[in-house]
Amino acid sequence: MTDHRTRFLQLALQADALRFGEFVLKSGRTSPYFFNAGRFDSGAALATLASCYVDAIDAAGTGFDLLFGPAYKGIPLAAAIACEYARRGRDLPLAFNRKEAKTHGEGGNLIGAPLAGRRVLIVDDVITAGTAIREALTLIREGGGTPAAIAIALDREERVSEDDDRSAAQTVATEHGIPVIAIATLSDLLAFAGENSTLTAERDRLLAYRARYGSRVSL
Repeated sequence: MTDHRTRFLQLALQADALRFGEFVLKSGRTSPYFFNAGRFDSGAALATLASCYVDAIDAAGTGFDLLFGPAYKGIPLAAAIACEYARRGRDLPLAFNRKEAKTHGEGGNLIGAPLAGRRVLIVDDVITAGTAIREALTLIREGGGTPAAIAIALDREERVSEDDDRSAAQTVATEHGIPVIAIATLSDLLAFAGENSTLTAERDRLLAYRARYGSRVSL
């Protein structure tokens, strides 16, 4: 694994953002692990997470010139990533949306830099049903921007349903013709667990879960 993947998984464990056990997901599946980006709840954790995002984004080589954070978790993530890019010498404009349009003051549901004429990188924690991402894509296009890519923290690599072998990330990528960049994937987590003595016992359960629910489509 590349260093940013290892750093991210180590950070997720330390922050308790990555947990092992039995977790019932929104899909109804019982998962042996759970990821909650809300647990990156300190300045130091967010700064380290942002550095992992930036390394993954830069490694993908996608061109963009504005960061967009979908409400709600995408907002602090995009802000932290903008700060990390500034620390590295690249000052990027930033925008995000409100869940509900504001009807007074400046109005509207977009806050921050204008989107028109810009290549937009969407930043979020995960893609599950893809609803928030699709809403963001619509807002960006309506604002005159061009979606360039989507960056997420973890790709669970599990198929959408019994009738669709693609993962949620693959579905969004193919439907909208833009790449999805993940800091780490379930495959990375499996490799990490195999090299970490404290996680060895979890690996068989992760493998069984992937065998049952893993995406069968390669992009």
